[in-house]
Amino acid sequence: MIIFYRLLTGLILILSPIILIIRLLKKKEDPKRFQEKFCFFSKKKTKGKLIWFHGASVGELQSIVPLVEKLNKNININQILITSNTLSSSKIISNFKFKKVIHQFLPLDVDFFSKKFLNYWKPSIAFFIDSEIWPNMLVNLKNNKTPIILLNGRITKKTFKRWLMFSTFANTIFNQFDLCLSSNNESNNYLQKLGAKKTKYIGNLKYAQSEHKIDDIKKDIKKFIKSKKVWCASSTHFNEEKLCGLIHKKLKKKYKNLLTIIIPRHINRIGSIKKQLTNLNLKVHLDKPSSSIDPLTDIYLVNSYGKTKSFYSNCKNVFLGGSIINHGGQNPLEAARFGCNILHGKNVSNFREIYKFLNKNKISHLVKTKLEFEKKLDALLYKKNNSSKNIKYKISHIGQKILKETQKEINFFI
Repeated sequence: MIIFYRLLTGLILILSPIILIIRLLKKKEDPKRFQEKFCFFSKKKTKGKLIWFHGASVGELQSIVPLVEKLNKNININQILITSNTLSSSKIISNFKFKKVIHQFLPLDVDFFSKKFLNYWKPSIAFFIDSEIWPNMLVNLKNNKTPIILLNGRITKKTFKRWLMFSTFANTIFNQFDLCLSSNNESNNYLQKLGAKKTKYIGNLKYAQSEHKIDDIKKDIKKFIKSKKVWCASSTHFNEEKLCGLIHKKLKKKYKNLLTIIIPRHINRIGSIKKQLTNLNLKVHLDKPSSSIDPLTDIYLVNSYGKTKSFYSNCKNVFLGGSIINHGGQNPLEAARFGCNILHGKNVSNFREIYKFLNKNKISHLVKTKLEFEKKLDALLYKKNNSSKNIKYKISHIGQKILKETQKEINFFI
């Protein structure tokens, strides 16, 4: 089966220039660094021990930041390589000033590229985050006798069923991992059934909190936000921005000074989002480039990376996107840490256990329809912030425990 997979990835390589051109036109690739995906590296390896983390995109990389902060202080580690697939994730990593950390885009999972990548970086240990499973890379890592750990492993029921269609191949691939630390009990069971030889459920690493503090909002914007009745729609996807615009229009009849902050999941969509909201007769202000803000602004549209925490700290009512559409939701813990009330749709399968915890503590609220969304947001805007005062402590306590146990497990290999 691995031979067939290698033939398939070889075919994808032939088509990759076309795919790449399309992605460059859509501004989904870095025009200067896309060559890293073909093993033309832009950074150099230093002498000594290098450990490697790979995560698909923003959420995966943010989940390991607290762990990287600890490892960055380890005198036995000389360099930390972090790879990802998306442009947005590279922007996020650049916000953290880690002395030992470098970022590269992961090369295509072609046998030749994976070997070239490993021969160049020579990682002493490899960490794959969430559900990042790349067969050629895993097999070649194992051939090099490099320890492989799956961090915060997540296997959905849908993904599990797909792997079962190729059960022998799945067993071969998942058997490559020396250790799988799962993000929930369901994933832990699926990993065992797929052939992972050693699994352990400690908890979701996304509970852990970074020591890094970011506040990138200018004083005049902060002052403007504080003068308004404000709410934030974060990590929104296609059509969710329009829904938020319609809700803004409805609630503005009651709250004349209402301001809606929208932080799209993918900022390459900014042009179409702005047009869509403007067509609703809403006055839209873009975060970048900086300019004086009109007092009558309806929507503050964030088209820059790394500012989500800053807006959460200045806004106590947040809608988490990817939950109205069939996407699986986005991580709500960051908003919860700032004491925000969280609204979400029914599609939160990616974070089911976390939302269950937040629902139980009355921090998050399910809204199934536009009318429910309007009524719940209206109630939250009318009242003062009523989030539990203990929620930050609860999340911090859980996160510290998970982080400590994770460190203990991986220190054996490091």
